[in-house]
Amino acid sequence: MTGVQTLTVADGEGGQRLDRWFRRHFPHIPQGRIEKMCRKGEIRVEGGRVKPATRLEDGQSVRIPPLPEADAPEAPQKPRISDADAQMMREAVLYRDDHIIALNKPPGLPTQGGTGQARHVDGLAEALKFGSDEKPRLVHRLDKDTSGVLLLARSRKSAEALTRAFRARDARKIYWAATAGVPSPRMGTIRFGLVKAPGHGKSGEGEKMHTIHPDAVSKTEGAKPATTDYATLSALGTRAAWVALVPVTGRTHQLRAHMAAIGHPIVGDGKYGGSGQENLGDGWGAQLGGEISRKLHLHARSISLTHPVTGARLTITAPLPQHMQKTWDAMEWRAADVPADPFADEE
Repeated sequence: MTGVQTLTVADGEGGQRLDRWFRRHFPHIPQGRIEKMCRKGEIRVEGGRVKPATRLEDGQSVRIPPLPEADAPEAPQKPRISDADAQMMREAVLYRDDHIIALNKPPGLPTQGGTGQARHVDGLAEALKFGSDEKPRLVHRLDKDTSGVLLLARSRKSAEALTRAFRARDARKIYWAATAGVPSPRMGTIRFGLVKAPGHGKSGEGEKMHTIHPDAVSKTEGAKPATTDYATLSALGTRAAWVALVPVTGRTHQLRAHMAAIGHPIVGDGKYGGSGQENLGDGWGAQLGGEISRKLHLHARSISLTHPVTGARLTITAPLPQHMQKTWDAMEWRAADVPADPFADEE
């Protein structure tokens, strides 16, 4: 075991998540161990407690607790990526150049590892080197059951530029969802704040976001403001709607919690609008029954951003996953019938 260490974030390392910075310095320490050390306050930045997702700044001091040596039996070996997983990842590529890669992330595949998550995009990104010396880096994330456009950077410089773009809201993300019932008005903005409610079990299983009135955000510990624009693209009577969503802010489960808060949970969302829960909109739960899949119907349809190197404006679009396409076919909803950005005229 090593003793307690204090490392300084080197110039150019700022802007990274703490867990990714930690794994680059100590690649033999698994993600789950890093998360546990953060929860226990063993890893500290400038003397304060931090989360794995905390963004570091150049020159900050990071307290490193005693760690096993790299060759100790405790150190896990990097699992081999199966040929099937490698092929799946490569087939998911929507766009690739020397600086960035865009994937159409399949539903059910976590973006990053965590408790009980051994197979995830970050680990499988080894299959996306395409001749590079290092695997591409994540610059944002999607929920496990959300599909669609996911960006990775092929260098640290590109990662820093993309991270700045997301922080500055230069990157515009449009999601498609099927909702229970039809929002009224058919186009609008949701501004409920969000605060995390604890789950159960040692790892906090079942935790979710609760919505609160915007005026109460500053008075509620742990609450953060959140804003979502929505536009109804089509509807099946009053039973269901095809909705476009833009997360103006990027909070955990924001779109799912916001749609449930206005009484129109996303179809298949058992956490925020399961059929056993009352739907305050029109009485429908988040299951439509019949041939409609019970999987979450939320898809990151497109991302528009300024390329981190060339400066050109780039828009990447992802086709629907199979379960959502089947629903769209059943509802006779067609992408060709709606604008790529239904909010463009509003702006």
